[in-house]
Order: sequence, then C-alpha cells, then structure tokens
Amino acid sequence: MWEYTDKVLDHFRNPRNVGALPNPDGVGEVGSMACGDALKLMFKLDKQGRIADVKFQTFGCASAIASSSALTEIVKGMTLEEAERVTNQDIANFLGGLPEQKMHCSVMGREALEVAIANYRTGKTSKKILEGKVVCHCFGVTEEEIERVVRDNRLTTVEQVANYCKAGGGCGKCRGDIEAIIARVKTEQPAAAMPAAPAPRLTTLQKIKLIEETIEKEIRPALKKDGGDIELLDVVDNRVLVALRGMCAHCQVARFTLKDVVEARLREFVAPDLVVEEVAS
Repeated sequence: MWEYTDKVLDHFRNPRNVGALPNPDGVGEVGSMACGDALKLMFKLDKQGRIADVKFQTFGCASAIASSSALTEIVKGMTLEEAERVTNQDIANFLGGLPEQKMHCSVMGREALEVAIANYRTGKTSKKILEGKVVCHCFGVTEEEIERVVRDNRLTTVEQVANYCKAGGGCGKCRGDIEAIIARVKTEQPAAAMPAAPAPRLTTLQKIKLIEETIEKEIRPALKKDGGDIELLDVVDNRVLVALRGMCAHCQVARFTLKDVVEARLREFVAPDLVVEEVAS
C-alpha cells in the first residue's frame, strides 16, 4: 500500500474538474492504455488569454487521478506563459508529495499540459507523438524525455528514472543507455557562476509602495475577474497582512489564492522572502 498524503487522497476521492469541455481551445493527450496510464487535458481561454476552464479525463491509479486534478487547480487563471512554467515537481508539491515510484504521474500531467498548449498555438495534433531515438521500447520513452526528467529532477539512478517516466522499468535492456544519459547530463551541468551582487535593500516605504503597485497591477485584476478583491492592511518586516474581499472572502480555495497567487507574485515582483497572511479587519 502506497503512503499517500491526505491531499493526494482528497484529490483522488474527490477529483476536481473531471470531464470534457465543448469546443476547447487546446487539447493534450498523453500516455497509453497498454502502459497503464493515459490522460486527456482540455482548456478554454478567456478574453484576457487566461485559462478560464480546464477539464481532464484519465485512466490510471490514485496518483494519476490526483496529479491530474491538482494540475487543473494549479493552472486555472494562469496565462499560457505562466502555465508553461509549471513543473511536475510543482504538481507533487501541491499534493504534499508523491511516492517516488509514482512521480511519473506528475510528469504525465506536465506533458499533457505542454501538448495542449502546443495544440492551441499550432493547431497540430493533440496527441503526443514520439520524436527522436526511442531508448525504452517497453514503454516507448525517448532519449529526449529521459534527459529532461533527469535534468529537471536531478536524478542519479536508473531506478529513479523508472519512477519518473517508466523508462528502464521493463525488460531492463535499456539500463546501460539510461546510465549513459545520466552520466552525460551530469557532465553538462554548468560550472558554478560567480555569486551575484546582493540587491539593494528596500526601505520600508519603498517595500510598501512596491507591494501596493504589484497588488494593483498583477493581483487585483485576476481576483476581480471572479468577483473578488484584496486589501493591504499592514506590512511588518517580511510579513504582508491582507484581507480578501468579495467572493474571495468566502472561497473554498482562499488558501490556495493567498499562497499561489498573492504570495507568489509578491515574491516575484517585490522580494523573495515575503510571507502573506490573511487577518481579520
């Protein structure tokens, strides 16, 4: 029995955004029923180019269902450029972690999203087409895919690669090729760069002004689309105290909004050590 977090079990038992979208803007299909996992992801954009709705259909284990459900929650409200930056590790982190042997489920979600975005932009096939040299013939995994999971997740063994993309988990004939790929990626790691000069420290007034500007330009418009709003109450050292207003004040995913929208954007545009807290006003 795998040890699943409560959040994985919740998204498995109560998956969000299951089903099909009529006339989707982008569709991505990955996996194979023969290999045990398959995922179809669909999204529609609003007039601002943000993902307004997203649905999925999947065949697989609890981790596959939970990872797909988590992915749809993560990308809602994002632009395609923002969604492209979502990694399989982001999906696992959102769920509080996945058993290493099930990490391939989060990789499958990331791949389906990439195919769906490519389908929207190019109009080309919505199904993943194998390109490049196939290394693992048991599961149809290419050299490019293996390199990517090794590089993105800093993998060092064939067993880890099998957990993330199934390559090497069949007959074992490709183990030598996978070991060679791991060794090559390791040697390609860039040399440590000279440490960058520390950014000038913001004064309290500068920090507050930049926080207010970021809320006004980057955060409030996204919240207002769904009838919500946000009010800045105070800034104490690296703590940003806010109150959610409108529909956001009673939303079941308010915690997600605070951390993955408000806090994430303040850390990106103001300072990486900011912590957002909701307080009663």
